[in-house]
Amino acid sequence: MFNVKNKNFINTQDWSKEELDYVLTLAEDMKRNGWRKTVEGKTLAMLFFNPSLRTRTSFEVAMYQLGGHAITLQPGKDAWGIEIKEGVKMDGDAEEHIKEATNVLSRFCDAIAVRSFPKFQNWDEDKRDSTLATICKWSSKPVINMETIRHPCQELALMMAIRSHFNNRQEKKKFLLTWTYHPKPLNMAVANSAAMISTRYGMNLTILCPKGYDLDKTFIDIASKNAVAYGGKVTVTDDIRLAYSGADFVYAKSWGSLEYYGRWDEEKKIRDGQKHFIVDSDKMKLTNNAFFSHCLPLRRNIKATDEVVDSKNSLIYEEAENRLHTERALLSAILGNNG
Repeated sequence: MFNVKNKNFINTQDWSKEELDYVLTLAEDMKRNGWRKTVEGKTLAMLFFNPSLRTRTSFEVAMYQLGGHAITLQPGKDAWGIEIKEGVKMDGDAEEHIKEATNVLSRFCDAIAVRSFPKFQNWDEDKRDSTLATICKWSSKPVINMETIRHPCQELALMMAIRSHFNNRQEKKKFLLTWTYHPKPLNMAVANSAAMISTRYGMNLTILCPKGYDLDKTFIDIASKNAVAYGGKVTVTDDIRLAYSGADFVYAKSWGSLEYYGRWDEEKKIRDGQKHFIVDSDKMKLTNNAFFSHCLPLRRNIKATDEVVDSKNSLIYEEAENRLHTERALLSAILGNNG
């Protein structure tokens, strides 16, 4: 019998399929039948280096419902600014080093959750995920990734929605991850995660993106290995009609170009010419009556039209609600007295 108690949740690839199934099944059961106060007396410290609506709210509510308590800290705002790099002379704005902050929080709390986006200057540095890695290094308590260069909590919410609407028979279904326009370059975390979790559950992944917007090879390779292991396949294309044709699930997300990473003024000229990647009704008509979803927040009539977002096949609110169900299950599994 596997045991995930006190296990870090950094990357779904670090968890076995059986462990992920356990959390998803527990989430589905809690949604149907309710839950017990399995983390009574436990405290979760949440470090938000970046803004949040759904992540902060869902974790705070989940801890409260399970009988625990969540503390939200925003370094540089309501908590001291934190230095991440080791061996540096701290003569800048940061008042506290991550080593001290993490060690102290580990003594106060039962787990630490972290949201820290890339700096969008150098991808070789950003892909190291240094903030999260350093906190994991110094924490004596389990660490949960609330989005860095991956978003494993969003993966759980997405897969819970997929399992529900395909009656847990999502294998071989065509999952379209489509790039969409956004006026700003965005984090690739959700796209990276969608590629990993869809293939982990045997879906046929198609990634639609303009030239120059391919995901990092690391995540394509992971998705490809998942596909081999779980019976799916991976296709990357810039052909809109081909990508949408026969799709069973359309997942929209915008992300910045790795080719122009850190050179965003140059990248913007390319991105501004790709507004036709918007998810609209004409494209959805090419699908197999596909479901549509997005992690939110979503810019209406930029990423997807009102007609698509508000359609009966749109699962945006269900996926968002699933953040609460899956995080409640995750916290119960990691911290629960009977999890």
